Amino acid sequence: MSVVSEFRSFIAKGNVIDLAVGIIIGGAFTGIVNSLVNDIVMPIVGAITGGGFDFSNYFLPLSSTVTAPTLAQAREQGAVFAYGSFITVMINFLILAWIIFLMVKGVNRIRLMEEKKPEEAAPAPPPADVQLLTEIRDLLKTK
Repeated sequence: MSVVSEFRSFIAKGNVIDLAVGIIIGGAFTGIVNSLVNDIVMPIVGAITGGGFDFSNYFLPLSSTVTAPTLAQAREQGAVFAYGSFITVMINFLILAWIIFLMVKGVNRIRLMEEKKPEEAAPAPPPADVQLLTEIRDLLKTK
């Protein structure tokens, strides 16, 4: 078996395809969570904490030459400790972890409900008088 055919069989396995789909969906989901945090959560947090500020521009200059008001400009001037970006990433992570937790919890609940479903019982046998009449009918048919 050649390396190319081995590679084809490896790629054709369901697990690799499932993993690829998961990564693609995960990337799209990350975009949704980033938008949720940056466009909805952070402005609300900024409004609550006053001034409608954005955490991404919170930094501490690590040298006296840094005097810029924004993180991008401050990075051009020198070294900065950008703790605001870290706070934003942590909020992203917590929201993503919470959503995944809720999804797993929902899937587990559905699985548990599926497991608890009573299996369809065999139909109950007909009453004795019906069985007797059926036997009589069958006997009459054979004669």
